[in-house]
Amino acid sequence: MYDILIIGSGPSGLTAAIYATRAGLKTLVIAGVPWGGQLQLTTEVENFPGFPDGILGPELMNNMRKQAEKFGTEFVDAAMDPTDFSTQKGTFTVTADGKTYQGRAVLIATGADAKTIGVDGEKELTGHGISYCATCDGAFFRNKNIIVVGGGDSAMEEALFLTNFASSVTIVHRRDEFKASQIMLERAKQHPKIKILTNKQIVKVEGQGRVEGVVLKDTVSGVEEPMAIDGIFVAIGHQPNSKVFQGVTVNETGYVQAMHGTNTNIEGVFVAGDVQDDHYRQAITAAGFGAMAAIDIEKWLRK
Repeated sequence: MYDILIIGSGPSGLTAAIYATRAGLKTLVIAGVPWGGQLQLTTEVENFPGFPDGILGPELMNNMRKQAEKFGTEFVDAAMDPTDFSTQKGTFTVTADGKTYQGRAVLIATGADAKTIGVDGEKELTGHGISYCATCDGAFFRNKNIIVVGGGDSAMEEALFLTNFASSVTIVHRRDEFKASQIMLERAKQHPKIKILTNKQIVKVEGQGRVEGVVLKDTVSGVEEPMAIDGIFVAIGHQPNSKVFQGVTVNETGYVQAMHGTNTNIEGVFVAGDVQDDHYRQAITAAGFGAMAAIDIEKWLRK
């Protein structure tokens, strides 16, 4: 029997594990496959406090895991089976890789995955010129020519933010109508560094070790043409990893709803990180939510 079952092993889950085990709570992390969250797909991280020269994303996650293990956190590198926590009271049971584990409290910290465009070259060059977070990686593209994929407010916001660094920003949208609000669309249209291409979609990313160009397809005529580019920011949304948690209240886009701090609608089930945060989505904020959740859980267990 564990005091806390933490589902997820990104910055939120690992920070919660560090806090929980230091507080003397027996803690198990159901880490998932692969473990470590979005930072495992990131190259250099420059905006996480404490690393003035930056740190590689996988190295940061390995350090967090080692720190949690140092204090006694146990790990299972497997994905949790779908579970209905609303039918469980007092003790929570989860299954992962054919084995069952019990805990007095549960922390949902499974994060959210960026939606991908799903074309040749994307997977290979993610973290090498392809990014899903302008706030995280924009500074690496100073004086570069970049593309932003998307047509919603988030795409416009990313494009406007990236003008602080890039020489030029091209918004590529597969339709000629936008989901973005009129005010955000107008801001993008009026910015001298931003160009908008409609009825276009990327069908291939090209480059050896780093993004060097794309192939754009006209969605009306079907004509394809190459375009040289230094980087791509994909801004077509995120998918919170919440579907396996049956009975937990989520909002219209699938994010788990936090109530009164890090509590969910189910007594004893807590939430932290990007699976409930559809606004900030930063490693440091996820870590902060993890610390908050561990403190909330420790107080709840003590009661």
